[in-house]
Amino acid sequence: MKRFAVSFLGHFSQLSSYHHHLGSPPNCSPMFLNRFLSQTLLCSSSTDTRPFPDYSPKKPTIRDLEFAHQITSTIKLRRFEPLPRILKPYESKFQSNHLIWVLMKIKNDYGLVLDFFEWACLRRDPTLEVRSIVVQIAVASKDLKMARWLILDFWRKPNLDVSLSFTHFVEQLLYTYKDWGSDPNVFDVFFQVLVEVEMLDEAMKFFDKILNYGVVISVDSWNLYLSRLPDSLHGCWKAMKVFIELPQVGVCWNTASYNILIHLFCQLGKIKDAHLLLLQMEFRGCIPDVVSYSTIINGYCHIGELQKVLRLIREMQIKQLNPNPCTYNSIIHLLCKMGKVVEAERILREMINEGIYPDFVVFSTLIDGLCKRGNLSAAYMLFHEMQRWRIMPDLLTYTSLICGFCQIGNMIEADKIFHEMCGRGLEPDEVTCTALIDGYCKVGKMKDAFLLHNQMVQVGLVPNVVTYTALADGLCKSGELDTANELLHEMCGKGLQLNIITYNAMVNGLCKAGNIVEATKLMEDMEVVGLNPDTFTYTTLMDAYCKAGDMSKAQELLQRMLDRGLQPTIVTFNVLMNGFCMSGMLEESERLLKWMLDKGITPNAITYNSLMKQYCIRNNMCATTAVYRGMCAQGVLPDSNTYNILIKGHSKARNMKEAWFLHKEMVGKGFSLTPSSYNAMIKGYLKRKKFLEASELFDEMRRQGLIVDKEIYDLFLDIKL
Repeated sequence: MKRFAVSFLGHFSQLSSYHHHLGSPPNCSPMFLNRFLSQTLLCSSSTDTRPFPDYSPKKPTIRDLEFAHQITSTIKLRRFEPLPRILKPYESKFQSNHLIWVLMKIKNDYGLVLDFFEWACLRRDPTLEVRSIVVQIAVASKDLKMARWLILDFWRKPNLDVSLSFTHFVEQLLYTYKDWGSDPNVFDVFFQVLVEVEMLDEAMKFFDKILNYGVVISVDSWNLYLSRLPDSLHGCWKAMKVFIELPQVGVCWNTASYNILIHLFCQLGKIKDAHLLLLQMEFRGCIPDVVSYSTIINGYCHIGELQKVLRLIREMQIKQLNPNPCTYNSIIHLLCKMGKVVEAERILREMINEGIYPDFVVFSTLIDGLCKRGNLSAAYMLFHEMQRWRIMPDLLTYTSLICGFCQIGNMIEADKIFHEMCGRGLEPDEVTCTALIDGYCKVGKMKDAFLLHNQMVQVGLVPNVVTYTALADGLCKSGELDTANELLHEMCGKGLQLNIITYNAMVNGLCKAGNIVEATKLMEDMEVVGLNPDTFTYTTLMDAYCKAGDMSKAQELLQRMLDRGLQPTIVTFNVLMNGFCMSGMLEESERLLKWMLDKGITPNAITYNSLMKQYCIRNNMCATTAVYRGMCAQGVLPDSNTYNILIKGHSKARNMKEAWFLHKEMVGKGFSLTPSSYNAMIKGYLKRKKFLEASELFDEMRRQGLIVDKEIYDLFLDIKL
């Protein structure tokens, strides 16, 4: 056996050059492959091959020959009769060697071979020599399924000495090859079974052994071997070693081979290396298929590389490769994860138009994405569409919808879906129950929340820290702080650790109850147990101080928060803005807004609304308009509250043209006037003596079932009188 070194550095240089000319994505550096290919690999090869050994069984005696001849004649002449009956006279004298001698006589009659072998096996376990002979005959007769079963049946035997049994089986397979079958497929079948029973090291030893006889295992068998390697760094190195060495001995890798290796790299998170292999396929003249691209697209989707995904999709289009369900699934999942649910739904429609039927994963991913974005109407429509496709939602799908409705406080729909789910035989888990409990707590239905908690315990579900936190938060919001405290003690008694969310719920409850001192003390207790207050904790306390008019304390907390390296959110700034405005500190409010803009922090509609509301209260509509224009200039879209603040301000100042224009604009955007805004506009029109306009708004308000101020009624009565 000669040894030679295979250097791949030259090939890799060509590949890198090819990769550069293709203009593939930057940062697609051959990191893992570079490290691997920088080593020199050894591969076994041989210029001379050994001949297969001649088969020379034990020579029978004359009596043995006669006995074997009698059996052979009997089973041939009476082949349609049951063997146990016709061979009954021969059972007592039958030995293993007789089986081989009879098989030599009937080996060209495959059906008879199997029947006789089955009869013999019922009397004694066949030797490895006999098993190998029947395997050879089965393969020569193109019955690879039977050959596979015979080999697999041996490896399933209990208490086998694997090493010794492997050596003996391989010896017998080689020994019986020349005279009993001479079909090289037998080695493929044996190799495949070794791989299937996870004897990967033995499979490699077997390959090395038969290579000496000039036999090369087929690429399909090697693909099976590659697919069974573990998804680990060791498995990856092993795959690369095999992948690079075997072409030297005649194995020609195909598209499926590259796809397996690409999948392995992606499983290990080495997406750039997988992408490089895609280029190597083309360099080697192996055409990538939709699976090749879909695997890498899935890899990039998992790490959020949308631009690279889009680039690969364009490549597929150029090569006229149509995306498969896996491609669409990956892209939809990524878009939902990025919050681009509208785009994800567009991909679903494209998928259906292409004649590709969406599966459970696609629908569930999209429904979950829509629920998380608060688009429950679209999620519910998709939920029904899913069932029209005869795809039944599972627990996860139902839980997504329940969570979505609970988040927006629509407990009627959440309950309805929960009971539908239970009616279909799906048992809720801790996540489903906790979502419902949290929903009940958010809308103040504490009785329903505790009832569900008790039902959870009764059916063996264990409430977790999230469940208890939801209950504690609900109790705090209901002002039942003592009960919340007792619940948390119960939670600790069960070995559950309070987390930051639990503490924040308690801090929030104390602040809402006006107990800022206790809330501050609780924040200090958090640090004692090793939990650092987060942005939410500080913002909650700042909000409490702002509402109490203690802006100096609120500003102190902001400074402490910044000193600890915590980043304020837009909610933090809105709390401060609202505090300054409520305290009449408009100069500080303007300074805060300017500071935010200077620091590149984009205010939202709530930030501007607080400032505009305060200017409207002071009847300073010039300043209000200036703030509104500044808001629009920053690209911040006005919300329903913005329009209602402006309309009330202009109506109070009798600027009815501005109020009318804003009313028309907000209705066009799907917003509605509040009762107080209607009342303000009607008063404004009446004071301007525009009775027709006031009357129209009055009628519109009543049609909508909104409550009209007594003052408005009195004004209309005065007009009629």
